[in-house]
Formats: sequence, C-alpha cells, structure tokens
Amino acid sequence: MMLGLLLARAGIEVIVLEKHADFFRDFRGDTIHPSTIQLMHELGVLEDFLKVPHQEVKQMIAQFNGIDIKMADFTHLPVKKKVLGLMPQWDFLNFLFEQASQYPSFQLIREAKGFELIKTGNRFTGLKAQTPTGEIQIDANLIVGTDGRSSDIRRLAGLKVVDTGAPIDVLWFRIPKLTTDPQQTFGKFQNGRIMVLLDRADYWQCAYVIIKGDLEKIKTAGLAQFQEELAATSGFFGDRVKELDSWDHVKLLSVMIDHLEHWYTDGVLCIGDAAHAMSPVGGVGINLAIQDAVATANILYPALRYKQPIPNELLAKVQKRRAFPASVIQRVQVNIQKGMVAMKKNNGQQQKLPWMFKVIKTLPILSRALAYFVGIGVRPEHVKTPEVKNQK
Repeated sequence: MMLGLLLARAGIEVIVLEKHADFFRDFRGDTIHPSTIQLMHELGVLEDFLKVPHQEVKQMIAQFNGIDIKMADFTHLPVKKKVLGLMPQWDFLNFLFEQASQYPSFQLIREAKGFELIKTGNRFTGLKAQTPTGEIQIDANLIVGTDGRSSDIRRLAGLKVVDTGAPIDVLWFRIPKLTTDPQQTFGKFQNGRIMVLLDRADYWQCAYVIIKGDLEKIKTAGLAQFQEELAATSGFFGDRVKELDSWDHVKLLSVMIDHLEHWYTDGVLCIGDAAHAMSPVGGVGINLAIQDAVATANILYPALRYKQPIPNELLAKVQKRRAFPASVIQRVQVNIQKGMVAMKKNNGQQQKLPWMFKVIKTLPILSRALAYFVGIGVRPEHVKTPEVKNQK
C-alpha cells in the first residue's frame, strides 16, 4: 500500500491487489516505528495520521525478575515525533489507502488473489487473479510481490528462498487492562519465561515466547498450567488469566526468518516479508517493509514513468540497497532468539541478569543507541519521489 501511494503520488499508474474484502486481520503487528512516523511527516500527512486512534510509547522497559531496565528511550531521536506508535494495522492500511485514493493513477482491487504469472518470452508481463466476479488479467511493466512470508508471487516466479531458521514461536492473546495497571509497553523476563505486553488502552496485546514446536506439549499440560505460567510471568494480571478459558483465544505465530537469494527476476520484484521474513523480535517487520517500499519507489519511479519493462539492473539496485539492513537485523534477531531459548530451557528457575541488561543498566545512555537501532533502523529511507499534482 505504501509503494502504491508513493508511485501514484508520482503519477505512475499502479494497481494494488488485496485478496481479502478488507484489511481487518487480528493479531498482526501494530507497531509504527519513529522512522515510519517520520515518513508521514515527509509526505505532509503527519497531522492527519496522528488523528487515527493510537497509543504512543516514549520508552521501552524490560523487567527481568522484578528489575526494571530502560532498554530504549525514543525521546532523543532526530525525528519530528519522538515516539513509537501502536496502531492496529488495519487502521494504518486504511489511512494509506485513503491517501493513495486521492490520486487517479491509483487503483485497489479487493478480493483478488493472484494465481498465475503471465510470461511473454523470457519475461513476466502480467498476472491472472481470481475475483468474486471471475478471473481477471492485468498486464504490467513490473509485478511487485508484497504478499508476505508465504508469498505466492515469489513462488510463482521461481525465486529461491534461503531459510535461516528460527528456534522460537510466539503465542498471541489478549488480557483485559485495568486503570490500575502500569501505563507502558514492556517486556517481561521472569525466571526463564518471556512475554511482551503491548499497551492497547483497554487491553494488553501479549506475546508469549515458546520454544518452536512446543505448543502441543503446552496444550497437553493443560490450560490451567498455561494460565499459571502467565500469572507468574505477568506479576499483575494474574487475576485475569482465567479469562483465557479456551485455546481458541490463543493464536500461534510460527516464527520464520528467511530471505530470497535474488529478490527479482525478469519483470518481478519482491520486497518486505516476501523478500525477507522477519522474526517478531523488535517488532520491526512492518517498518522494514515500509523502508523497502520507499527505496523501491525512489529507485524505480524515473524508469516507470516511461511505461517500459524495468531492467534487472534497476531491480538489483533495490536488493543491494535493502538487503544489507535486512540481513543485519536478521542476524541480531537470531542472536536474541538464541538467548531466549537458553532462558526458556531454564524455565521456572531463578536466573542472573544477562550481560546485555547489565551493560544498559550501568550505562543508561545506551538506551538512546538501542532506540535509534530499533526506531530508525539501519540505512533509513526518505521520500524522494515527487508529488505530481493535477494528474489526468
């Protein structure tokens, strides 16, 4: 959607296919990092963006066996709005759609699932999609796969996936929030148990880390045992864990970390999770995908104006620009996950404060550096595409 907005804004004809009737998906990432909020400022829509209901986080706190550590302080970042935002992804997508819809060169087709790429000679020149009213065919100078970590586009294009592997999974669920609860978003590390709590005003969006493949073992132990673990980890909403009275209220996020060997082939480019599936660690997936979209628009829009096939040399520039930050973050995520697994294997046992927490607690200024790494990222992008007004 971001790429569609940027290209349409620059006068490029663009069609976005959405396979569902709306954008509503429960348990999707809700973090809007400072780098993404800054892009809203660069587009001149920050004021309207901030009118969309959201929560603002100025600091990220980790609580290790009752000890509070300020891990990230966003208040010193060199951006217009020095916060991390929490906004339902469907609201964010609707906002981007509303902005893109102002440009006549933008079109969104809902309930359209691409199932076949059209090839002319050695080049992909369009795709076929199934819709409620029948099959449609779209001819295109470029097809961009932004359809996530299980991308149909990359599969249809025959792009090779390299699986880095992920040793953890995450269980997502909601716990009602009381006015007496802490008013912050933070991570809880309690005797080997790990949980992230996102403050969503009237409820906690919770992510409970488990070792990959352990869900059935947890279910076999029983819901009561799981509730006890959550109560012991949270420290303050133990009286509400029984509201998770069914496994139907607990959703499994199977964590993946992978990347494409080549993000492109003749006529096709993949970005975001379709090019590099990210772990939920740090909540950076959405924002890294947004950065990919900005870089893609910046690099490709001059050539797209001529409505000619995009040469692979330009597509390679997109990968060269964005593969480095994706790989750096994935390496960091892999190392953090290894540390999580080590904690989980000592589940229920008192543990010493990890060295990283000790360093940050001793040198609080490091929380600014970590805020930059998480909130701004590696190789941040800025809007360079023009706005073409009075489009015909």
